[in-house]
Amino acid sequence: MSDNFYCVIMAGGVGSRFWPVSRNSRPKQFLDILGVGRTFLQMTFDRFAKIIPAERILVVTSVVYEDIVREQLPQIPRENILLEPYKRNTAPCIAYATTRIAAINENATVVVAPSDHFITNEPLFIETISDALEYASSHDELLTLGINPTRPETGYGYIQYNSRRSINVQGNLAYPVKTFTEKPDEELAKVFIDSGEFLWNSGIFVWSVKTISKALSVSLPEVYTLFKGCNEFYGTDKEESFISGVYENCPSISIDYGVMEKSRNVVVFKASFGWTDLGTWESLYLFASKDNDGNLIKSAQRMIDTTKDSLIISTRDSQLMVVKGLENYMVVNTDDVLLIVPRSGAKFKEVMADLAVNDKSSYM
Repeated sequence: MSDNFYCVIMAGGVGSRFWPVSRNSRPKQFLDILGVGRTFLQMTFDRFAKIIPAERILVVTSVVYEDIVREQLPQIPRENILLEPYKRNTAPCIAYATTRIAAINENATVVVAPSDHFITNEPLFIETISDALEYASSHDELLTLGINPTRPETGYGYIQYNSRRSINVQGNLAYPVKTFTEKPDEELAKVFIDSGEFLWNSGIFVWSVKTISKALSVSLPEVYTLFKGCNEFYGTDKEESFISGVYENCPSISIDYGVMEKSRNVVVFKASFGWTDLGTWESLYLFASKDNDGNLIKSAQRMIDTTKDSLIISTRDSQLMVVKGLENYMVVNTDDVLLIVPRSGAKFKEVMADLAVNDKSSYM
């Protein structure tokens, strides 16, 4: 594997849709939601560490999560943890990581990935990322990975591709991108599925720093110019104050909306490894194995009776969970919160707003 290959893991999100297990102080990427002994962040690092050494893996996160990242990923050099002072979405995050890597290696090719996705076919994932890195290292194109949709999911973004023009990426098929669409309603998602022209947007990108730098300078000059002249500060004790000033003046904008939708050299790699964005309790319920009554239960002590198609989670091993007569419900119990809501239509943004309005923000 080339010494010019790098990885950027984006780990700054709040992840409120896994509340009350996920909190502002420890969002879902730092939790072992699946009960496998590794957090989402650690599993993401483990996958990429099989392709790229730890010294070339960077994590971009909020300044408030520095200690958690260092605790969970002691293999990563301290200078590879890039700290964002404010939430500004993915475009500034990627601009920061891009200019930071370019200051070290202007010939770098980078894979950028969220920290909270679940991959089931890891060997195929590693092969796909390796092929994409090889391709991007010699092509002036912005690669994104698309996943064949299996249902009209309203929680994912979609990529429409030009099926009439295929591109060979190390023996694999890729296609020019037509459009990006953020989370559609169910009716539109069904139209996407029926058309056969759309893929789920995995949020994983592969490109050379030269290609993404050019794209940022053209499509988002208001962001890119803020990071210009950064080389003299990177790796010094002035980096923190420089980045703080940059982020104060930086708009909040996603890389999809700010760059990918505006660029003509975007290619989607049709990936076939198992991929799930476990972004909500409902997505976890759909993904995980369930008992004969359709229940997903993670509770050490429980008495569950006449209950169907429900999600029942407890983080308190010593507490007995007694649940009777529920159907299509969600019950999540932590040390200080008990959540009981219907599975369908659980609106966690509204719950978060209600907590703030009712002076319960300490539970967020």
